[in-house]
Amino acid sequence: MTENIYDDRDFFAAYEQLGRSMRGLDGAPEWSSVRALLPELVAARVVDLGCGFGAFARWAVSAGATDVLALDGSARMLERAQASTDAPGVRYELVDLNELVLPPAAFDLAYSALVLHYIADLSRFAQAVHDALRPGGRLVLTTEHPVFMASTRSDFVDIEGVWAWPVDHYADEGERTTNSLVPSVRKWFRSTGTIVNTLIDAGFVIHRLIDWTPTAEQVAATPALEEERDRPAFLLIAADSALR
Repeated sequence: MTENIYDDRDFFAAYEQLGRSMRGLDGAPEWSSVRALLPELVAARVVDLGCGFGAFARWAVSAGATDVLALDGSARMLERAQASTDAPGVRYELVDLNELVLPPAAFDLAYSALVLHYIADLSRFAQAVHDALRPGGRLVLTTEHPVFMASTRSDFVDIEGVWAWPVDHYADEGERTTNSLVPSVRKWFRSTGTIVNTLIDAGFVIHRLIDWTPTAEQVAATPALEEERDRPAFLLIAADSALR
C-alpha cells in the first residue's frame, strides 16, 4: 500500500478544518459545476475513487444510485466515512488507487474528486477506470488545475505594481513536492494536454472540460474566493467510455 498523506496526523488535522471537510459537498465551491456534469443516477452503479469522508457516496445514493463502491487509500478517511454513513448501498474499501483493479464493465459512473494529482501512473489508472465502465458510462473527475499546481501562494509577487501568479516550469512534468496543508507533500504534475490526451488514449471521449473559477456571486458571498478568479483552481472533466 502506497503511503497516503491523509494518514499523516498533522495533514489530517488540517484537512478536517477545510470547509469541504466540515460541510461536505456544500462546502466545495466547485460542486454546482461538478454536479452539472453528472448523468442521471437512478438505478446507477457508481464507483467513487478517493471517497474521502464519503460525502459524494452518500449523495449518490440519495440521487438514486443503487450501488456505490467507495474506495480510498487512507484508513483515517475511511474510518470517518464509515462513521458518517448509514445509507444502504454504500460499500467502503481500503484500496491503493495507484494499484487500482476493478471488474470490467461494472459501473455506470466513475467519480473522482481531487485525486488525480496523487496518481503516479495516470495511464494505468485511466485504463483501469475506462475498462470498469459499461459502454457509454461516464467518468467525472476533478483535480488541482495544472496552472494552480504550477503557481503557489508563495509565488504570488508584485511585478511593477501588478500582482501576478508566476507559473513554475509548466513544461516539466513529473513528481513535485509542495506545501499543501503541511510541508513536503508529494504530488504528480501534468499539463492539461497530458491529462486530456491520456484519457483519450484510454478510450474516453471528452464530454466537457472546465477551467473552474468561482462566479461573481460566489465571490460576493465568500470574499476569500476572490483570488481564485486570477487563475483556475480546479480542472473539471466529464468523459464518456467509448461504445465498444
